Amino acid sequence: MGRTSDAKYKILTAAQLLIEQRGYTALSIAEICRSAGTPKGSFYHFFGSKETLALAVIDEHWAAEQREWNHILSGDAEPLERLRQLFKGTESREQEGQDDCGSVPGCMFGNLSLEMSNQAGAIQGRLQAIFETQVDMVDAVIAEARERGEVTVVDTRAAARSLVAQLEGQVLFAKLYNNPSQLNTLWPCCMALLGIHDAQATVSA
Repeated sequence: MGRTSDAKYKILTAAQLLIEQRGYTALSIAEICRSAGTPKGSFYHFFGSKETLALAVIDEHWAAEQREWNHILSGDAEPLERLRQLFKGTESREQEGQDDCGSVPGCMFGNLSLEMSNQAGAIQGRLQAIFETQVDMVDAVIAEARERGEVTVVDTRAAARSLVAQLEGQVLFAKLYNNPSQLNTLWPCCMALLGIHDAQATVSA
């Protein structure tokens, strides 16, 4: 990695850690550069503004998370098992975060959504697009399960939106109580939401 790329990487990495720890609004460019060990000139060379940097951080974070979601939801397991694996994977990730730093990190996108809810702009728009993509991905799996007769919901997209909201809400509770086990109830609640009526179509947690 060249020196230019290395400086950009340091800024991105420092910004992501600081945003996860303290949020976006309270951060200053000087603090980000100090944490990254780079001069302000490097910051403005790569990003131009704090908002541009935040969008880059969001995109980097989503690229990694989307790969994980695709790996799980496009896998070979049965549709309902893939959904359960997604929820279990989220719980494991929150547990790992607590093990690493002593506190549940929560969801960057959810945390930023709460922080930026009254500030219309590029960041809010990007977060909306990410959540809509998540709903699309879950919708495709629910629709597959419906075709197999494993769920009874009629509006699969509405159900997908509710499942993503359930996931975000439980992650928020896990962060609030610093307890990843708050996510344990997620799958049973989602089974009820999907109207799963055949015990053989479910999978044990």
